[in-house]
Amino acid sequence: MIKANTISQTSLAAAFMYSILATAGLFYVNLGGAFLSAFVDGLEIGRDEAGFIVSANKYGAAFGALIATFLVKKIPWRKSAAILLVLMILIDIISSQIIDPQSLIFVRFLHGTIGGISVGIGLSVIARTVDPDKIFGMLLAVQYSFGSLGIWTVPRLVDAFGHMAVFGVLSLFSIMTLLILPFIPDVKTKKTNETGFKFNISYLLVFALLALFLFQASNMGVADYAFELGKDIGLLNNEVSNMLTIANIISISGGILVYIIGTKYGRTAPLVLGISISAIFTFLLHYSSNHSIYFLANTVTGIAWAFVIPYILGLCASFDSHGQMAALAGFVSKLGLATGPLVGALLIIEYGLGLIINIASIALVIAVVFIYISSSNTFKRIRK
Repeated sequence: MIKANTISQTSLAAAFMYSILATAGLFYVNLGGAFLSAFVDGLEIGRDEAGFIVSANKYGAAFGALIATFLVKKIPWRKSAAILLVLMILIDIISSQIIDPQSLIFVRFLHGTIGGISVGIGLSVIARTVDPDKIFGMLLAVQYSFGSLGIWTVPRLVDAFGHMAVFGVLSLFSIMTLLILPFIPDVKTKKTNETGFKFNISYLLVFALLALFLFQASNMGVADYAFELGKDIGLLNNEVSNMLTIANIISISGGILVYIIGTKYGRTAPLVLGISISAIFTFLLHYSSNHSIYFLANTVTGIAWAFVIPYILGLCASFDSHGQMAALAGFVSKLGLATGPLVGALLIIEYGLGLIINIASIALVIAVVFIYISSSNTFKRIRK
């Protein structure tokens, strides 16, 4: 029988399992706009109400990730992850029986909090591996792979079973994670005499975290409304699902590329290039009335997303040896993922998607400046 300590930490199988662990608590994000659209279609509510439900889930995840930042040095990660996964499954089952949007907001915030702690633990585990940048690359490849499957299946399941179908998909992913949990290779926790959480945060880390927040908020603020944008330009639900599924599958290449090249070319050039491309193609969504541009923009921003995040997480992880800064980056990341849809929900009814796209494009340009300052100066610091 395969045991955790018989699998090499640097193997492809290990990278896959670490990635599953760090994905389970936030898998609904990888379903893209299909998660939001499931509430619009399944509960027959407005886009703004659906946006608030999705945003609450992600704000809960941000809160959970912040809690994880204080815990990751002290708790047994494997046992803790098992308990959290069971709790997520139970809350997903409860969520499937709720049809009141206000009640769902509170329940999904609770789910997000538990999931955020789980993901924070997963990120801290990856940060303590031999080559975290490569595993963060695999993380994005895994997320896009399963996300593509979810984007294709969820709208069809919602048509057949209503909004509860999306919670069934989330539960299945958590169950799969529970099954592989015993086989995930262990990581060494460095002994420390420190008590509690020490805020050893430099201005370079702050710039990296600001860039991460803006990047996640911009991408998710637009991505959560990708399905609705597709409907607005005359595409049927299944046509949007097919397009975004293909776009997601192609986007996997961004994470795979990071897994292959790692930090061979440093982090600064890949980050500046990736975020700049994301800004350009986000702006091109204004021309989505041309269905080819709609598909191309979603595809290229997806590739850039899967390419950039591993490097930002790797950059943040380089600031400490316990995985706490990676967990802190998880908090900031989820805060961005939640804020994007919240801004979208506040603007969508009165101003439409055009203003959301403009705000996202400008924020991405600002993120380029922040990440250049952080990454280039961090590299100089390490060389010294």
